[in-house]
Amino acid sequence: MGDLTIHDLFIAIVGFHIATGATGAVCFWVPVIGRKGGAIHRRWGRVFTHVLLATGSFAILMSLLTLYDPLGTHPHLVGHYDAAFIRGIFGWMMLYLGTLTINLTWYGWLCVEYKQNRTAMREWRNISLQPLLIAASLNCALQGLAIDQLLMVAISFVGFATAGTNLWFLYKPKPAPKDWLKEHLKALVGSGISVYTAFMAFGSVRIFPMLALNPLMWAIPLSVGVGIILYHWWKIDRFRPFYAFLLKTPA
Repeated sequence: MGDLTIHDLFIAIVGFHIATGATGAVCFWVPVIGRKGGAIHRRWGRVFTHVLLATGSFAILMSLLTLYDPLGTHPHLVGHYDAAFIRGIFGWMMLYLGTLTINLTWYGWLCVEYKQNRTAMREWRNISLQPLLIAASLNCALQGLAIDQLLMVAISFVGFATAGTNLWFLYKPKPAPKDWLKEHLKALVGSGISVYTAFMAFGSVRIFPMLALNPLMWAIPLSVGVGIILYHWWKIDRFRPFYAFLLKTPA
């Protein structure tokens, strides 16, 4: 039996990443479609949160291994792309997306745990994740410019917007009573967008390498996710009955 290689380690982490991500992709639809605030919603939402935190963590591990050895971790791409390109797309951008996933998931979970108690939400992990995401977003954009990949620049704006709106809610003087619920939806649906984007874009690279950079593969989950967020925000503002349980919960 030969020695464990960096590629073997990378493939093992990819396996865990796929397993947790696939679980999250399935769990995502139960809270989105089902009755809000009930036991099933909370149970599946909790599972979704746990597996998405794991998925983001595995993505960061994958990115770090790719940055260390881009060709060794992605031998199937040798001949298609050079080391700088692989390091940029599957290293720096993956690092950013993993950070974004963890940020959205943790923030969204705290929003529903503490609701209007923003002091409790401002715990050290949640606060630390905001500048970390801004730094990862800026680095993704700069690395994209360095290898002439505007996709990396464009996608970085999602991170800037996420951290900016998170901080605005956490510190704005007079939040509306339902702002925490809108932020909860924004964040956890955003986590779902990241899962489906990864499957559609990065998942396709092993079969059709050029599809990883096809804007359509990124636009479809983003458009669906934004539509879900806007629809449920409208429902919240209209005081629809299926949000009554959450809206009446004391801060």
